Amino acid sequence: MSTQLAQFTPFRIPQEKQRSINVSSILKKYLYHWPLFFIGLSLAAVGVFTYYQVAKPVYEIKATLLIQNEKKTADQQSPLHEIDLLSTNRIMENEFEILKSKQLISEVVRDLKLDIAYQKMDGLATEDLYKNSPVKLTLINPTGNYSSATVNLVIIDQNSFFVSMPDGNLKQFSYKETFKNNFGSWKLEPTANVGEFKGAKIRIILHDPDALAIQYQKRIGVALSSKSSTAAVLSISDQVAQRGKDILNRLIQNYKVAGILVKKQETRSTLDFIDSRLTTLASELNSAEKGIETFKSSRGLTDLSSDSKISLENMQANDARLSQVNVQLSIIEGIERYINSSLNAGKTPSTLGIDDPALSSLIEKLAQLQLQRERLLATTPETNPDFEPINRSIAITKAAIKENVSSIRSTLQNTQEKLQSFNDSFLYSIKNIPVQERQFINIKRQQAIKEGLYTYLLQKKEEVSVSYASALANDRIVDEAYAGAPKNAMKAMIFAIAIFFGLAFPAGLIYARGVISPKVNDLQELKDSGEIPIIGELPFEPSKSRIAISGNSATAISEQFRALRIKMYYLFGQKESGRVTLVTSSIAGEGKTYVSSNLGVAMAYSGRKTVLVELDLRKPKLAEVFEINTDHPGISDFLNGKASVDEIIQNSKLEPTLDVIGSGALVHNPSELLERHQLADLIMSLRDLYDDVIIDSPPVHLVPDAMIISRVADMTLYMIRQGYTKADELEFLKELNKQNQLVNINIIFNSIQRIRYGYGYNYDNNYYNSEKPSLLSSIFGNFTSRF
Repeated sequence: MSTQLAQFTPFRIPQEKQRSINVSSILKKYLYHWPLFFIGLSLAAVGVFTYYQVAKPVYEIKATLLIQNEKKTADQQSPLHEIDLLSTNRIMENEFEILKSKQLISEVVRDLKLDIAYQKMDGLATEDLYKNSPVKLTLINPTGNYSSATVNLVIIDQNSFFVSMPDGNLKQFSYKETFKNNFGSWKLEPTANVGEFKGAKIRIILHDPDALAIQYQKRIGVALSSKSSTAAVLSISDQVAQRGKDILNRLIQNYKVAGILVKKQETRSTLDFIDSRLTTLASELNSAEKGIETFKSSRGLTDLSSDSKISLENMQANDARLSQVNVQLSIIEGIERYINSSLNAGKTPSTLGIDDPALSSLIEKLAQLQLQRERLLATTPETNPDFEPINRSIAITKAAIKENVSSIRSTLQNTQEKLQSFNDSFLYSIKNIPVQERQFINIKRQQAIKEGLYTYLLQKKEEVSVSYASALANDRIVDEAYAGAPKNAMKAMIFAIAIFFGLAFPAGLIYARGVISPKVNDLQELKDSGEIPIIGELPFEPSKSRIAISGNSATAISEQFRALRIKMYYLFGQKESGRVTLVTSSIAGEGKTYVSSNLGVAMAYSGRKTVLVELDLRKPKLAEVFEINTDHPGISDFLNGKASVDEIIQNSKLEPTLDVIGSGALVHNPSELLERHQLADLIMSLRDLYDDVIIDSPPVHLVPDAMIISRVADMTLYMIRQGYTKADELEFLKELNKQNQLVNINIIFNSIQRIRYGYGYNYDNNYYNSEKPSLLSSIFGNFTSRF
């Protein structure tokens, strides 16, 4: 018998139109709950108004510092540029990092005592008492524990005050007493303003200086005033304008002082090196001059030949260059000795005579790091973790200097070898000069070398001495710190955030109703999930009987089963008899047996000869529903060859045209049993005997029985239960349909609501309920059923 069906596909809206309708329905869903949005926006407006009343104005403080870049053009050079030995090109980004360094900002915090804050308490409002506090707290022996470093007191007079104790009571003390808390020992001293604060509540907050320095490091901004300028604009936002001004002014002052110290250290190191070399050269030059005098007097020499003079001049010029290279190599060796020494040994090496900006920049950076380390060492033990980043930076800088020095040494050694070869050629050219004249030339050459080097170092010493004497900061303050007009902090942002939450909270509340549970909550989810037809929706109808349809019933559920029967007529097309329908679902409890039973009854009431086949051999329920004999032979007996077709059929006792075939004896291998060809033979026999064969099968996502049975069916009715079936099962259903593992799938939506969306036809009372649900009930109605 042919199983080809004339498919009845419900009318579907084109995709683009459907999408626009979905957007429209979503908008209507949210607009319906406009009172919630009104309440949300009203609360947001109240919150913004309260914030503007409580929030304090913030001042934007700025200062401008002109950082002199010492690499100038010819027109910009100073009259003393010839002796401007230590001039280097300054990289603005490096200067910005120095300005924002934790070391400088920590000094600002310490100098201004920003780690101790004073506030006047007036109810919920607070007033910052920067430089206007009635008392001054001195921390004698800090412990470093700032987790709860707060002191609350009440000013009595110039001699005493109340302190709020841990139990909440006030205890009177005098200013001469010393106290001890978890953050250390401390005492209070009255200031000149104490008389203005009698009876005032004062709160003193102690901050961790390091943590506070890091906070200011993030708050202080440094930027160029323009791309072509070297003027740095420093900025900070603060609720106290004077405090912001003091911070920027002190930061600029500390920056200039640090620059002067670095410059003095560099020039002092260079002077020490030159002095040591001049002492050695003076002795060597004196010896050379005495050698010439002795040589001439002993041999009576007065003049040299023209050839000897030319050779001597050439060799002298070459030796002068060779001596310069030797000096540079000695400087390189000095730098290498310094780099290879321990972390604290020696002074900053000099780069005198080495024309390499990169090396000079690295040496300068090393000097700054060592100065920073020495300053920190003066106040902090060397085992402090603060030394770790400084030591690491010094090590990295030294490694870079080593690599640079290695390259310079290689170049100088090549030059030295070439100059030495020139000397060899000159020596060869004067081989024929008389022995006395040649000896004199050698002595004279040594004397000239020492004299030239001595003169060169004297000149450089004068240059460096002038630089050391004038080691003043070249940077100039263009604008000292000034404050702009006060403004409310983040006014626009707070307003935007308030509007966002005023709209997002009610929208999220409405949206959560549909998505908080991972279950299928309404019919629209099925329509949006794919192209599988939905042929019926069964409303909830409380009843003690499992058979919801009777001959003269007119309930909502009975009418839906009759509608389902009519739709199946169109789905099967012209096929009048022998129709096989498989009823299954993803998991247990979705209503397979309930729908199978009532659909079979609906078919029988229409005069169609119908049989219900129990193929759920694991948990059979049809016999219990129709109260038939469970010991009667059934499907398992037929498939095992122990009973015939006629022997396994029982009448339902509900309708003469409705028969039931039970599961029979329990078996341990239902899947293997259903794969036998006897099942196809049974269904073929039932096609000849009945108009409709309705098969109740196990859940398809738990066991494969339904997919095995699908080969003998014409159509599959797939149950989806509202608030029970997980949304993930829809993807599983799509995969089944894509792989054709179930034949002609159609969905039946088993609803848990009596009347969807609150209005529709009520079969119990026979009237249309036009009253819409209340606002709260529409949001929270059936909420618990979604879990």
